[in-house]
Amino acid sequence: MAKISSRAELESWRESILAGRDLSKPCITVCGGTGCRALASEGVSTAFGEELRRAGLEAKVDLRMTGCHGFCERGPIVVIFPERIFYPGVTSNDIPEIICKTIVGGEVIERLLYEDPLTGEKIVHEPAVPFYREQQRILMKDNGLIDPKKIEDYIAVGGYKALAKALFEMTPEEIIEEVKRSGLRGRGGAGFPTGRKWEICRRAKGEVKYVICNADEGDPGAYQDRSLVEGNPHSILEGIIIGAHAIGAHEGFIYIRNEYPLAVEHISLAAQQAEEYGFLGEDILGSGFDFTFKVHRGSGAFVCGEETALMASVEGRVGEPRRRPPYPAQEGLWGRPTNINNVKTWATVRHIINNGAEWYSGIGTETSKGTMVFSLVGKVNNTGLVEVPMGATLRHLIYDIGGGIRGGKKFKAVQTGGPSGGCIPESLLDLPIDYERLTEAGSMMGSGGMIVMDEDTCMVDMARYFLGFSTDESCGKCTACREGGKRMYAILDDMTHGRGREGDIELLQELSEAMKDGALCALGGTAPNPVLTTMRYFRDEYEAHIREKRCPAGVCKDLISFYIIPENCPGCGLCLRACPEGAISGEKGKPHVIDPDECIRCGICREVCNLDAIGVR
Repeated sequence: MAKISSRAELESWRESILAGRDLSKPCITVCGGTGCRALASEGVSTAFGEELRRAGLEAKVDLRMTGCHGFCERGPIVVIFPERIFYPGVTSNDIPEIICKTIVGGEVIERLLYEDPLTGEKIVHEPAVPFYREQQRILMKDNGLIDPKKIEDYIAVGGYKALAKALFEMTPEEIIEEVKRSGLRGRGGAGFPTGRKWEICRRAKGEVKYVICNADEGDPGAYQDRSLVEGNPHSILEGIIIGAHAIGAHEGFIYIRNEYPLAVEHISLAAQQAEEYGFLGEDILGSGFDFTFKVHRGSGAFVCGEETALMASVEGRVGEPRRRPPYPAQEGLWGRPTNINNVKTWATVRHIINNGAEWYSGIGTETSKGTMVFSLVGKVNNTGLVEVPMGATLRHLIYDIGGGIRGGKKFKAVQTGGPSGGCIPESLLDLPIDYERLTEAGSMMGSGGMIVMDEDTCMVDMARYFLGFSTDESCGKCTACREGGKRMYAILDDMTHGRGREGDIELLQELSEAMKDGALCALGGTAPNPVLTTMRYFRDEYEAHIREKRCPAGVCKDLISFYIIPENCPGCGLCLRACPEGAISGEKGKPHVIDPDECIRCGICREVCNLDAIGVR
């Protein structure tokens, strides 16, 4: 295919691609996201290809490796079109049966179907699975449909249509106004109005301007940005090019972690394809607009998610933040006006241009428009990527989509916003998710990380973990973050080891305020949030650690001891055999005992016992 040099040629190409596709033809899609690849989905895809060749069906059945489907708990995921038959947890051994019975015989294999854990119902079709049914997918919609390595697949689902519209039907000012009226806010965490940000950058003095996509996702448990780059890289590129045209920039970058090899590969390939076909480079689609794009690989510093530190890294300097103002939109990369947006923000732009500001602003709440993609992880039955309208409640995500808490345990808290966010308790489960309400609760939207905790989670230990992460990732440039984080961590560490003292809670509060007021960037300013929210909602646990030298959740080893509950112990010997220190003794068929002097409180006995015979005091 030659370079596309006009809007008419783009639509002609799209028509030819669609004309060559028989929508009634069977198509086997295999999830190729990192999560499913870790569960051997590449081997599943290879096995499908080999079995189709053996059966002589290569020409009659399409096979496609897609991006992340989202339901990571159930990978490797296979969906068969056009019926959208949903087979989770497929192995290579299942392939011959799927080809023989489902592809050739048109039969649904009941043993491979998803079973609703609440109703026991076997569900045949992907859209009927509660995990998907309760979502509203806009950004994630095409992830399970297209091969991210093939630009033709992206064109087939309307790819670069918004770019053509923006270039030929709208002025830069009209594009910015459309984004402003949509109500789109930055999806990287701060929630600044996107259209307003673009407007500031466009009006900034200077002929040379830049745009950057921030894909430096480093929050523990968060992978939604990475999955979008892996599964639909052209959607992000299209948004960047539209934004660059609106702002007046002719050069752009994506800053992405080098430890995301699949995402780096796919966005690099997408950029190469876009240039070959005329969506990047000189005179894009014959519009006269020129734009070049580069992939910049970061080395994994969490602080480089902060935009001024990110720009320093792109310039080849140490990734450290600087004071603002001036803001990047006024004086950014190499001192030139620079617009930086998150992966999800850029990926949303094409949908706004295609469908209009009114459509987008009709989704969500009054102040938080559109949908948000969350990575739902932790002690929840259905982990994965979840896309819901702003304003959906935490309960809806955790119970209706997430399927509730694992093992029938009691919900305790959910951490939103990554290590910079806060822990929200059960009393706020019906809190609508939007920027303002999460902030009022002491947390934040962040980039979409959401970690669910159950009754066995120690909130003091959890605060220590997140603060430890932020302290380790501090660049050390400012005293408030560098020294404040270390001091707060030391206090929390003392608490979890039985060395907590009266006044520690008040000291943590004081240090938190000092960090928030004195830190140079958002990393230091928000690092105390996990501590502040756990002290606010779970103060009794802090007091138990300090005054009673007791960990109510049974987590902090120096504050607990294990014992066997005689009436629950049948003497099966599971705990005895699993104990690494030989601290458990007893005869078969009779209750066992734990020697407290030998026990190292590793908790393995609790893990292997399925009769609740191991107590904690």
